[in-house]
Amino acid sequence: LEAMGNDMADIVKALGYDKVDVMGYSLGGGVAFRMAVQHPEAVRRLVLVSTGYAADGFYAEMRGQQAQVSAAAADFMKDTPMYKSYMAVAPRPQDFPKLFDALGNFMRQDYDYSADVAKLKMPVMLAYGDSDMYRPEHEIKFYQMLGGGLKDAGWMRENLSQNRLAILPNRTHYDVFFAPELTAAALPFLYGETKVKTWDEVVSETG
Repeated sequence: LEAMGNDMADIVKALGYDKVDVMGYSLGGGVAFRMAVQHPEAVRRLVLVSTGYAADGFYAEMRGQQAQVSAAAADFMKDTPMYKSYMAVAPRPQDFPKLFDALGNFMRQDYDYSADVAKLKMPVMLAYGDSDMYRPEHEIKFYQMLGGGLKDAGWMRENLSQNRLAILPNRTHYDVFFAPELTAAALPFLYGETKVKTWDEVVSETG
């Protein structure tokens, strides 16, 4: 992931951008995380979708399944949306087994990036499905490590964190990334919108 984080920063620079908003899902979220940690000067805002900071964030049964991922399993994926999506855009479709080998090698690692979370000084949004492959306590801990979810925001939102946590109902790891409600949550964050109607304003409108 560290190398891919550097690669993404190089791509952004090659395209002529000094600073960009970055959004990543699953493994792509891990790449986005590493890019933001290693090249914070290049990231204005960060959205991590269905992304954890450590391998122990997954449910135990998921770790067992991930350990089985290898090139040998590629043939069993040919009727899946993942395979079809890869075939639609990959410059070398025949390398799908190599992708699976690389994925398996990474997922078998007992990685832990918790020490790097504090390096994320830019605004960060975490988004998950309520039936994701990550344990809810891991998601909450991630948010708390970013400084959110530690106290009540206050009547005037004076304690509101710059970071956000979105738990999308009726969504899983396998469909959260194309959920319309994810777009609805992420865009205001990326635009830097924080203003909402106050309780007093709502009462005044209905009075």
